[in-house]
Amino acid sequence: MGVNYVPEPFRIKMVETIKMLSREEREQKIAEAKYNTFNLKGEDVYIDLLTDSGTNAMSQEQWAGVMRGDEAYAGASSYYKLIETAQEIFGYKYIQPVHQGRAAEKVLFGLLMGEGQYSISNMHFDTTRAHVELAGARAIDCVVPEASNPAKRVPFKGNMDVEKLEALINEHGADKIAVVIMTVTNNSAGGQPVSIQNVRETAKICKKYGIRFCIDAARYAENAYFVKQREEGYADKSIKEIVKEMFSYADMFTMSAKKDTIVNMGGLVGIKEDEKLYQACKGRTISFEGFVTYGGLSGRDLESLAIGLHEGLDENYLRYRIGQMEYLAGRLDDAGIAYQSPVGGHGVFVDAKAMFPHIPYYEFPGQALAIELYKEAGIRTCDIGSFMLGNNPDTGKQLKANFEFTRLAIPRRVYTQSHIDVMANALIAIKEKANKVKGYKITWEPPILRHFQAHLAPVEK
Repeated sequence: MGVNYVPEPFRIKMVETIKMLSREEREQKIAEAKYNTFNLKGEDVYIDLLTDSGTNAMSQEQWAGVMRGDEAYAGASSYYKLIETAQEIFGYKYIQPVHQGRAAEKVLFGLLMGEGQYSISNMHFDTTRAHVELAGARAIDCVVPEASNPAKRVPFKGNMDVEKLEALINEHGADKIAVVIMTVTNNSAGGQPVSIQNVRETAKICKKYGIRFCIDAARYAENAYFVKQREEGYADKSIKEIVKEMFSYADMFTMSAKKDTIVNMGGLVGIKEDEKLYQACKGRTISFEGFVTYGGLSGRDLESLAIGLHEGLDENYLRYRIGQMEYLAGRLDDAGIAYQSPVGGHGVFVDAKAMFPHIPYYEFPGQALAIELYKEAGIRTCDIGSFMLGNNPDTGKQLKANFEFTRLAIPRRVYTQSHIDVMANALIAIKEKANKVKGYKITWEPPILRHFQAHLAPVEK
């Protein structure tokens, strides 16, 4: 049987009306969107699970902070509040605000890597891989083998394969490895957590070979909660203590603050102690983002981000947050619907390959399920599979992903148990007619990050 729903540790103070279209209207809308859920209008979506990034509900304290935001171009008090808060939480000397995670990557990665070099990660997410390639380098994923088996339940499926990591360093040469990136939680692997032991072991290898170690920190608080629940020796530690230790092993971090900081816009670059690198980051921030003390953000963004850094670490909130995922996963267990298990931190990654075994990877089963969810219940999701992975940057050939997932990314403090039941019921209904679902082909695509814009059409057989 499924698990009980964890009650919300908050009251609802404001509501937003959402539109409910008929199935016929939804079928028309997705066809007009060229079968790409990113092309749908937000107002035509009933439950929006496209991403948990920037789609969160801010608290009354954060909205009060919006009113207090200091909009000075340089040296705003909201900037100093953010810097002090981040320094306290992460233990890093240098903090640079930017407008979101991909901006952090753009500012930092161009300083770390270039032609003929490699970035190795437990898994690069889409924008991370794109910024590695835009800098002229190549991305190599190095996740533990267990991650490739969605049915296998192990506590830290997001871990770096440390033996493979060292072998890759020796194969390519340490001087060719520009950076090692640890994504916490591991988004592309299904929101799967990384253990502190694995972070420590990865850091040790990086230090041995003189390679910089970077944390992709978008969902660091959810990762810390999993560590507290699953890793030996951490049950009695606070979330803040776990976070401080996790970041102590790295040299730098990039962060999309639009996730665990529960804001609608914001990002950070953190550098532990390398002043020369920080000064170079400041120069690129001025070129790409704006002056260093606002980094592409308004004062009200800086203020609400500083408040959200603390709120995202609250253990009662995190228990409810992960509890939502466990509730939905329990419903899917009861229905025999496969997903990346155990369930991750920010969403449920449904195994579209298992649901549609007749659809090959090059006809994008993850995208097919995303389209069916919109038709069935007005739910917008996205593919985390071969469609998102794209083409080999050197040969132009379609890459085959390790997984064919459809990600149901749950925004923070937004949807209730009833909404989650709609998600489960829609997946159950689709499973009952799975053999009738068709794959899709691409009719137009841009060269980089194609899944955001590509046009598709059903494959007629």
